[in-house]
Amino acid sequence: MPVIYIISDALGETAEYVSRAAAAQFSGVRTKIRKIPYVQDEIHIDEIIEEAVKEQAIIVYTLVVKRLRTYLEEKAQELGLDTVDILGPLINILADKTNLAPSYTPNVTHLLDEQYFRKVEAIEFAVKYDDGKDPRGVLLADVVLIGVSRTSKTPLSMYLAHKGIKAANIPLVPEVSPPQELFQISGQKVVGLTLKPDLLNQIRTERLRTLGLGASADYANYQRIVEELEYARGIMRKVSCPVIDATGKAIEETASRILEILYKGDRND
Repeated sequence: MPVIYIISDALGETAEYVSRAAAAQFSGVRTKIRKIPYVQDEIHIDEIIEEAVKEQAIIVYTLVVKRLRTYLEEKAQELGLDTVDILGPLINILADKTNLAPSYTPNVTHLLDEQYFRKVEAIEFAVKYDDGKDPRGVLLADVVLIGVSRTSKTPLSMYLAHKGIKAANIPLVPEVSPPQELFQISGQKVVGLTLKPDLLNQIRTERLRTLGLGASADYANYQRIVEELEYARGIMRKVSCPVIDATGKAIEETASRILEILYKGDRND
C-alpha cells in the first residue's frame, strides 16, 4: 500500500486534494494518506522524516518558507525518500514572471479568507444598523457615525464595511432624541459628520426632485437646515466626538480621515 505523508505549514488541504486526485487514477489501489499540518521548524521535520522512512512514504508538501523546503528536500534525499513540492515551482515561476519577491508567508490564504469573512460580516452589520434602525448596534460597532440627513452616513458606513470596519450610523433630528446607547460609549468611537448649509440645501433639494416632491418642503428649507446643523453640533459636543466637515470631500477622503481617527487617535480636522 503506497503511503503519502502530507506536510504543510498551514492545514495541508491543497496537498491533500492533489494527493487524492493522483491516487484516484489507480483503480483498486488503496493509498494511505497521513496529513501533518502546521509544521513550523526543522525539529518537527526531523520527527516526520523519521516516521516516513519506516513506511518508505512519499512526501507531498506545501511549505512556503524556503528554508524549510530546502531542509526537507535535503533530509529526504539523504534517506532516499521521494518528495513532491506542490507550491515551490509555481512560486518560483510567478516570481520570475512578475519580477517580484514572494512574501513567503505561511497560511496566507486562510488569512485572506478571514479578511473576506470579516468584510462580509461588516457589510451585514452596516445594513442591519443603518440609519438608527436598531440602537443596540451602537454598542457593538467599531465606529458610530452621527449627523443630520444627507451627510453621507450610509455610503461611508458601507465603504468602511468593505475595509472590515463595523459601522453603525445614527441620524440626528431635533424632534427625535438620540438613543441613550450613544452616550454610553466612548466619544473616541463616534465621528460626527457635517456639511456647509448651502451644499446640504442643494443636496436635499435635488433629493426632493428625485422623489417627485416640491423643493419648498421643510426638508430642504435653508433655515431648517441651519437649525438642524446647530442641533447636531450640540449633540456632538455632548458626546465629545471628533467632527468632520465633509464639504468638498469624496467618500474615500472622508473615510480615510475616519480611519485615521480610529487607528491613530488623530481628532483634529
